[in-house]
Amino acid sequence: MKKDGSILYLILVFSLINLIALFFCFRHNRLHHHQATAGQKTTSVPTPAVTTDVYLPSAMTFAGETVPLHRLDVREALRRELIVNTYLHSHTIQLLKNAPRMFAVIEPILKKAGIPDDFKYLAVIESTLNPSAVSPAKAVGLWQFMEETGKEYGLEINKEVDERYHIQKSTEAAARYLQKAYDRFDSWTTSAASYNAGKTMLLTQMAIQKETDYYNLLLGEETERYIFRILALKQIMTHPELYNFDIKVPHPIEKTKTVKVQGPVKDWAEFAQGHGISYKTLKRFNPWLRKASLLNPRHKTYEIAIPVHPEHYK
Repeated sequence: MKKDGSILYLILVFSLINLIALFFCFRHNRLHHHQATAGQKTTSVPTPAVTTDVYLPSAMTFAGETVPLHRLDVREALRRELIVNTYLHSHTIQLLKNAPRMFAVIEPILKKAGIPDDFKYLAVIESTLNPSAVSPAKAVGLWQFMEETGKEYGLEINKEVDERYHIQKSTEAAARYLQKAYDRFDSWTTSAASYNAGKTMLLTQMAIQKETDYYNLLLGEETERYIFRILALKQIMTHPELYNFDIKVPHPIEKTKTVKVQGPVKDWAEFAQGHGISYKTLKRFNPWLRKASLLNPRHKTYEIAIPVHPEHYK
């Protein structure tokens, strides 16, 4: 029994020693953690970005005509295009940066022709304000004219000159088209839709469906979305702050002077150098010149745009 008591005594002593060691080890670890974190600021876990729904206006007009936003289908269609263009960030930022430059040319032409200012947004969705845009269907320029339609509305289109690429002249041609469409439909909204679908197609569907209001017509997906795309870009470009866009440095307006050409031009590169610019810069301001030379057998007068500040392009 004495031997067993000694063994039990030793076990109790070793257990006590282990408890004391564990206590001091725990205390040391807590002290070390406190020292390591002393003086550090408390940081919160960053909140992940939240993708939210878009702001939908309670009322809108297009070219002075009321958009029927009391209708569920109209609200949903507009919201769809607002979402697409709000979250297509790089695309919409480029539009917002380029718009002041292009609108400075488009707006006075539309105003002179009596076309509502809202039609500048039609050019936005047609070409993203790119005068050199070419669609898979071979529609060309800022207003995306097909060759036959462009000629019908007064544009010169041949191997040397293609005025579909001419910002001013193509805008004038688009204004003529839109005025003619309005004379037929008595509605700017329907006139805009006809720019996409064609007047004949719209008239056919109106007859079949016994409807004249664009918002009541069942049309192909592209034409049904067309007006709402215009409305969405109008809303975002007019109120970019509501859609979290902040463009601090838009593209500057480029001032030009006009040089008249009434005969042939043997070499546009030499012509450009003679006016202190490169051939590349000449084509930047005159993309409607399609060849490196100009025959001009009828001695037609062409107005060539030359930048007022050529040093900006060297």
